[in-house]
Amino acid sequence: MSNLKPLLLFIFLLFSAAAMAAPSDDLIRPIQDRWAEIKYRSPAKQQADLYNELSEKVRQISAANPNFPPALIWEGIVVSSEAGARGGLGGLSLAKDAKKVLEESLKLDEKALSGSAYTSLAALYAKVPGWPLGFGDKKKAEELFLKSLNANPDGIDPNFFYGEYLIDQERVAEGRGYLEKALKAAPRPGRELADQGRRQEIQALLKQIAVASK
Repeated sequence: MSNLKPLLLFIFLLFSAAAMAAPSDDLIRPIQDRWAEIKYRSPAKQQADLYNELSEKVRQISAANPNFPPALIWEGIVVSSEAGARGGLGGLSLAKDAKKVLEESLKLDEKALSGSAYTSLAALYAKVPGWPLGFGDKKKAEELFLKSLNANPDGIDPNFFYGEYLIDQERVAEGRGYLEKALKAAPRPGRELADQGRRQEIQALLKQIAVASK
């Protein structure tokens, strides 16, 4: 028994060290919270600079925790948000940066954060201009949206973004169905502000297509 105790202690310390070394999703929680504050509570004219500040923070997390897909995914989300806020050629350059980071995360783990990299990458392909200015590609966007829904069929974000895409493609009835499904998505613990803001976006889009159909 005396020989067993040192072995058990060694195993305990080994697993404790591994647990401490493994990156946790808690690392990105402040990034998620700040992103939601910027998107849903900050004046539009300030958002680009605020996203830029946040992108520096998430890059530091990525650098300190290599091969940690959630950090790469959130770097892609923040940078693509800045791209949308800035617009123009500067925004296009940022969109390309976001695309690269999201693709890196997929190489590591395409299921990380319930396939969120697919959702964000699909939105980029859907909204960025096509060749020769950008990499936008509606067909590629739809392929990626379907992968995101396969990974997270009931999620608020994949259903919202795919519904928005379908409406932009004048497939309004299909799009409405996905938006309505997005409204029924289960609340995400710790993401209350993001959920509230997203539901407001969904309701606004549903109202917009209802008015347009009259």
